Amino acid sequence: MAARRRFGRVRKLPSGRYQARYLGTDGVDHSAPSTFERKADADRWLAATESDLLRGDLSKPESSRVTVAQYGSAWIRERPGLRPRTVQLYEGLLRLHIVPGLGHVPVGDLSPAQVRLWRANLLAGGLGESTVAKAYRLLKSVMATAEDDRLVRRNPCQIRGASTERPPERPLLTLAQVYALADGVPDRFRMLVLLGTFGSLRWGELAALTRGAVDAEAGLVHVRVSASEPYGKFVVGPPKSAAGRRTVALPEAVLPELREHLRRYVAADGAALVFTGPTGVHIRRSGFQKHWRAAMAHAEVTGVHFHDLRHTGNTLTAHAGANLSDLMTRMGHSSTRAARIYLHTTPERDRAVAAALNALLTGAASRASSADFVRHHPRP
Repeated sequence: MAARRRFGRVRKLPSGRYQARYLGTDGVDHSAPSTFERKADADRWLAATESDLLRGDLSKPESSRVTVAQYGSAWIRERPGLRPRTVQLYEGLLRLHIVPGLGHVPVGDLSPAQVRLWRANLLAGGLGESTVAKAYRLLKSVMATAEDDRLVRRNPCQIRGASTERPPERPLLTLAQVYALADGVPDRFRMLVLLGTFGSLRWGELAALTRGAVDAEAGLVHVRVSASEPYGKFVVGPPKSAAGRRTVALPEAVLPELREHLRRYVAADGAALVFTGPTGVHIRRSGFQKHWRAAMAHAEVTGVHFHDLRHTGNTLTAHAGANLSDLMTRMGHSSTRAARIYLHTTPERDRAVAAALNALLTGAASRASSADFVRHHPRP
């Protein structure tokens, strides 16, 4: 039930929080950009808004008391459908990189110049370009919603290209290095390395993989769920996108080892995890790191991440002749952007294309010569 007052309205939501609204001079009903834990806070917001209106500050009355920190927190909290790991990522970017420089600024006062200075300071402070791009992209999304809420006339994040990440080229492993890494981990994790490479599976997909999702006779892995570890908790949920639900065919060469792994380390129950620690519990990234470091030492490689196995597998798949659609399906991507990365031309691939073209031309020339010979030497 809305509380009656001279200016605006306050009502208690089913969540227990309070919402403040008022009818603006434009005839539009405006809501506070976030809800309030206490009714008194909602009352104070309305009082401040009314004061702004009386002073003639009609352009951005709602934003006068809502800071970037407050609005950003509300934006993350009220965003529908975010995965736990994404929430953790956004909260970290907001807390560590946005709030220190811009958190105190009222949303409606944030200017393009302030955003440019904030970004420049992050880069000058030594923060990685990819992290800066992520933080800028989050701020831009938050301010786009503020623009929709009429808190700002125009999104102040106007730096062209600042949202684009340009991560350094990841190492591409040879087959010998992949198998050396597999040899360097405990035997129960050997298939983890091989499936990460030749199945192009993500860590989360491998951590959540169950016996029932693996057909070792047909050589198929059915990816239906993925694991994440937000705030240290092991959480199993759907893949990153609908395209993440897929079936991946494995090369015949790895199937004997896969069958042996299932026999030795996995219970007969279809819900049993394919990869667990020695005590039978699910694997965690943090716990696996010591094994990965030992594997890198054994393979004599440095700076390699587990995700680079997927990068290597995708590249091998492209070199084996997969087209864009094949790669998208295998990788579990709904966008062509990531898959196109692996379709770049290499000298080996270019020579193969030239050889195929040469065979086509040679065959055509041979057929033409034969036809010419027949024309000049008809059968008696």
